[in-house]
Amino acid sequence: MDSKGKVLNALSHKGGAVPVDLGAGGQTGLHCTCVAQLRDHYGLEERPVKVHEPFQMLGWVDEDLQDAMGVDVAAPMPGGTMFGTANENWKEWRTPWDQVVLMAGGFETLENEKGVFVYPQGDRSVEPSAHMPDGGFFFDATSRGSGFDEDELDVEENLEEFGPVSDEQIQNMRMAADEAGKTGRAVFGGLPGTALGDVALVPAVQLKAPKGIRDVEEWYVSTAIRQDYIHELFEKQSQIAVENIKRIAPVLGDSVDLVFLCGTDFGTQSGTFCSPETFRELWLPYYRKMTDCIHELTNWKVFKHSCGAVETFMQNFIDAGVDIINPVQCSATGMDPKALKACYGDKLVFWGGGVDTQKTLPFGTPEEVRKEVLERCKTFSPNGGFVFNAVHNVQAQTPIENIVAMIDAVKEFNKRQS
Repeated sequence: MDSKGKVLNALSHKGGAVPVDLGAGGQTGLHCTCVAQLRDHYGLEERPVKVHEPFQMLGWVDEDLQDAMGVDVAAPMPGGTMFGTANENWKEWRTPWDQVVLMAGGFETLENEKGVFVYPQGDRSVEPSAHMPDGGFFFDATSRGSGFDEDELDVEENLEEFGPVSDEQIQNMRMAADEAGKTGRAVFGGLPGTALGDVALVPAVQLKAPKGIRDVEEWYVSTAIRQDYIHELFEKQSQIAVENIKRIAPVLGDSVDLVFLCGTDFGTQSGTFCSPETFRELWLPYYRKMTDCIHELTNWKVFKHSCGAVETFMQNFIDAGVDIINPVQCSATGMDPKALKACYGDKLVFWGGGVDTQKTLPFGTPEEVRKEVLERCKTFSPNGGFVFNAVHNVQAQTPIENIVAMIDAVKEFNKRQS
């Protein structure tokens, strides 16, 4: 069975070989240092890695590396970056760790003893929107803006980055999806404006002068004490998203197999940011409006990311129209792999959970990595419903021997099953 067939089997909860995703999503990727090390390990052509997602410094996985690793999922090249620049006119940039990478042409920085600062939309006349501290390997949003007036809150200010997509953007999405599809792999697409309250996006690092509630701490407070404001925001944002989906769906058609919905994290290491009841009241209706539209108009499966201890949210995710959950953080409280599979494995596809990226993958031995991967594949793979991926992105300084051990262990498992 080819790569796409393996993924579609898993998405349909049919047994078979475990498909692999390494690099297709913004939460299933590889740090650019890891991509370079993997290219070297497999003896591939030496060339600078494209950083398609600069906020996390994720490296683009070219088809030759996809082939070498045996991955089954591809993604369209994103049209733009988190910093509001187009992924075009690539240029070389030497990172603080002395790796030469390719960045989007609009990537503009200020570098000093405090680290690297990035300008939104490449505009040096405004305040930088993100910062990579000295010794860091990815960016954090900076605190910008003059705050807000509690009595003058205007939801339109938090909607500045959301709006109708152009016909040109939609056609570009189709061309990028077609290019990914030529690899013979399942295609993991994205949709604009469907992420509700994702704190990676709330600061709007792509905007030159964002207004509204943009501080992460203040945003979390708002979900408790300004729920009327959040309802109004989500209602308007989800309606914009639905109108975009209605225009995008007939153009993309079956050129994509699944789409990313939202990356809002509802879990911590040991608990949740809100109660399941608050989720059902504040988030679920607006997720459902978008997922209903997707399911009515397409064959796409809906992918939801949420880190942390979210076992108590799984049924809510199902009720919200989610088909796929990621990253399946098995080390968090209540996230026992066997219990998750037994309780939700017939309704949710587990996309992740393959190996712990906080302990085992970065700090374990290759044999410890192998054993954990084999055990997770044994637990999650029966009757399909599992796409192998690490628990979130593979980070910088992860030993290459462990990354290769992870990849080889999935191949070993599939060989045993054949």
